Order: sequence, then C-alpha cells, then structure tokens
Amino acid sequence: MRVLITAEEIASCVRELGARIADDYRDSPDLVLVGVLRGSFCFLADLARAIHVPLRVDCIGLASYAGDRAGAVRITSDLVENIEGADVIVVEDIIERGSTLGAALELLAARQPASLAVCSILRKDVPREHDIDARYVGFEIADEFVVGYGLDYAQRFRNLPYIGIPGPEDLAAHPG
Repeated sequence: MRVLITAEEIASCVRELGARIADDYRDSPDLVLVGVLRGSFCFLADLARAIHVPLRVDCIGLASYAGDRAGAVRITSDLVENIEGADVIVVEDIIERGSTLGAALELLAARQPASLAVCSILRKDVPREHDIDARYVGFEIADEFVVGYGLDYAQRFRNLPYIGIPGPEDLAAHPG
C-alpha cells in the first residue's frame, strides 16, 4: 500500500476545516452535519470534534439503483433528525463523478433546510456528471483508486488511519 495522505496530514486538514466551518457558522442557531454512510464515518466523527460551535449530527445511507435506472438513488438509511430550517453540511468521504452526492443534495433540499453545503475530505480530479459546489474540500487528488480513513475496497481498509493507494497484492489479499 502506498500512503497518499498521512494520518497527520488528515488530522491537520480536519482541524483547519473545522475551524473554517465554526467561523462560517458561529451565528447559526441550528447546524447539522449529515454524514453520507458508510464512507464518511471516520471523517464525520473527527470533523464534528473539530467544530467548536453547537451542532447536531445525523447520517443518511444512499445506494444507486442497479440496471436500467442508472443515476437514480434510493435511501437505505434515512435521517433521524428534522433538518427543516437548519444549516446543513453534507459530509462526504470523496467527490468523484457526483451522481450520488447530487441526488443526496436534491433529497435533502426537499426537506427545506435554511442552507445546504458540502464538506468532503477528498475531491477526485475527474469529469463530473453533476456540478457539485463543495464549499469545504480537504484534498484534491488525481484519478486513482484510494482506500482508508473510511474509504473501502469490498468493505475492507476503512479502518486505516491514512489514505492510501492499494497495489494489486493488497487487493488480492482481500478479495471482494
């Protein structure tokens, strides 16, 4: 496994993002972080601790439909919290082509939050199917397959404290 972003670099970045968000939302009466499951869970927990203003935390699980309904997204695990009138920040692990995140933003916007923003630890340099205006991005990366810090391969590697690029031997040792 080649380490792309160290645990120390991630921690520093999360502190910076948390400080920016705290500054931007210091007067918010109701800030809600909504993590997109499962990949965001490490980032969501660290980010919530780095934001030093009152907030609520919730999660949403999403899955793309298979077959001929490409681009359609269904909710696999819905929010518990009411977000109507709240300032909502969607917390994502990685922005790639944007189809799932774009659908998530549409679903959440329909619940009438006061504002809706995106915070992602990674943004991959690839063409996007949806224009995602991510206000907070930790790292811009090339179009490489990455794992760790919540990102997985066949549900493996999520627990790595860093973000890495697996080699064929890493993937072969953990067949999907």
